[in-house]
Amino acid sequence: MGTPISTLRNMGPAMEAAFARAGIDSAEALRELGTDAAYARLLASGERPHFIPFYVIEMALQGRPWNDCTTDEKAALRLRFDRIKASAAPPPRSELEAFLDRIGVRDPRGTG
Repeated sequence: MGTPISTLRNMGPAMEAAFARAGIDSAEALRELGTDAAYARLLASGERPHFIPFYVIEMALQGRPWNDCTTDEKAALRLRFDRIKASAAPPPRSELEAFLDRIGVRDPRGTG
């Protein structure tokens, strides 16, 4: 095992745990994958998509504070994020969720 992910700027214990669940166990592995592939693995492991962690990872890999991201950079990162989010398969449904959908308890559009 290499350097803990939490040694990277902006990366705390929660992100380190999320990456561990996605099979990314070191800062070196995260750097090798890069932001897009690492984030895709987070989504595949069940993390819900959210733009801020995506760009925080990008800033961490650049060694910059998370809030150093410029407006133009955020716009470009948003395009990358949206592509990754669109290509991610939805997480598997639990038996309970599937049952609630069948009996009409949950909103079929997935909003409630």
